[in-house]
Amino acid sequence: MNDLSGVRWFKSTASQGGEACVEAAHLVGGKVGVRDSKLGSASPVLVFDAATWDGFVSALGSGKFDCP
Repeated sequence: MNDLSGVRWFKSTASQGGEACVEAAHLVGGKVGVRDSKLGSASPVLVFDAATWDGFVSALGSGKFDCP
């Protein structure tokens, strides 16, 4: 289990201050936690290793998940 106490959650600058966003946090060991900002600390957290997170971010940047 990952200790999430004291982590700093952040949103994308593209979120434009909205409440319905995904938040991420850098965790110990290079892992990344992701949660639903609407639920805050009550949100379940998905945890990814660094390689998986980097691959996901790269795919986003390349448009792999863009709608047709």
